Amino acid sequence: MKNIVVFGAGMVAGAHVDYLLNVPDFHVTVASRTLSKAQALVKDHPRGRAAQVNSDDEAALEALIAQADLAVSLLPYAYHPTVARLCIRHGVHMVTTSYIKETMAALDDAARAAGVILLNEIGVDPGIDHMTAMRIIHGVQARGGHVTRFVSWCGGLPAPEANDNPFGYKFSWSPRGVLLAGKNPAHYLWDGQEVIIPGGELFDHFWTVPVEVEGQVIGFDGYPNRDSLPYMQTYGIENPQTFFRGTLRYPGWCQTLRKIAELGLLEEKALDGLEGLTFAQFTARLVGSEGHRLRAALAAYLDLPLDSPVIDNLAWLGLLSDEPLPAGHPVGRAAPIDILTARMLDKMQYAPGQRDMLILQHQFEAAFPDGKERIVSTMVDFGLPHGYTSMARTVGLPAAIAVKLILHGQIDLTGVHAPVTPEIYQPVLAELEAQGIRFVETFERIAP
Repeated sequence: MKNIVVFGAGMVAGAHVDYLLNVPDFHVTVASRTLSKAQALVKDHPRGRAAQVNSDDEAALEALIAQADLAVSLLPYAYHPTVARLCIRHGVHMVTTSYIKETMAALDDAARAAGVILLNEIGVDPGIDHMTAMRIIHGVQARGGHVTRFVSWCGGLPAPEANDNPFGYKFSWSPRGVLLAGKNPAHYLWDGQEVIIPGGELFDHFWTVPVEVEGQVIGFDGYPNRDSLPYMQTYGIENPQTFFRGTLRYPGWCQTLRKIAELGLLEEKALDGLEGLTFAQFTARLVGSEGHRLRAALAAYLDLPLDSPVIDNLAWLGLLSDEPLPAGHPVGRAAPIDILTARMLDKMQYAPGQRDMLILQHQFEAAFPDGKERIVSTMVDFGLPHGYTSMARTVGLPAAIAVKLILHGQIDLTGVHAPVTPEIYQPVLAELEAQGIRFVETFERIAP
């Protein structure tokens, strides 16, 4: 029997834990700050156990890791290095779905010496995006070609029939994470030009990206996703003309989020004196208004027409309402982003039976000795009505499949890794296809 500890019981953990509990030789402990969340995932499974653990209690983390063969960290990324160091200390493998940060990369030598793998970026973005990109790139290289253009888009969104609010968005994973991503700067290469976008200007840079969804072509907003350029080395692409990774949203998202950022609602520093305030009073404070004709004051502050759709969206969210602010901890003190997160969670949830949708598309151009080729690889995956969301499946299943492959000896690597080598991505993608998560690929010869 292999013992696995899964740290975290959030919105994407369910499909992951279910998969692991269905492997006959696995015993799974789900550890969460909130015991009831862990219990809800384990249910009464005979090979499952729920445990309560505070992620800031290193001794408690270590006690669980010391009993495991592999630890999965679905915690916020700041905790991953701590979990990783404890795994190295006890000779325990580790899997996470988060980006490899410098603090994690620095553990490579120690992990190799301990004979363990620290496998990161094995979710959807990052994760499935890496694996499907590398399958195409290695295929191009095997045919004697090289990639000259790489553009990748990913978006977790409501399915078209569930797109029923003016933001065009509902939350299927950490709301705070979605919003904080909007503060990231971006860096990419486009037609030979290096482009750097400061975080405060991210939502000023977006394009219309057409994608076919169930027979209908939808023009999504697409905007840059963080720093794309390190992935040229990760993917083994030398001297491309274009290298870009981006995020997809329904139209209007970028314009609205740009003004939300301008309003200060993405700020993480706590404000005092909020006790007893309504949303309207809070908004008036942000724009320096006494509260009279608040819509006009808000529009003027954001330099928008009074009838702007962005103002309509903020009004729909309730920022002009007389509803009380969510209670803070401590009372009367909260960061604007936490107020916004709570409000969006309240207003932008999936209704029972509604589907979410995950879109991932890679666009390549490749040069060969006898000509050029355009390759498009597209996944459009939907959540299961009254079942797991697509986000939960596409984040949780790759990580769970990797756990099985590691503990069954089918991935035999040590050190810090992302899933960009064939010994990782080939078996993981094969199992994902068996689970119904698959890509459609098109190949087209183009003029020199």
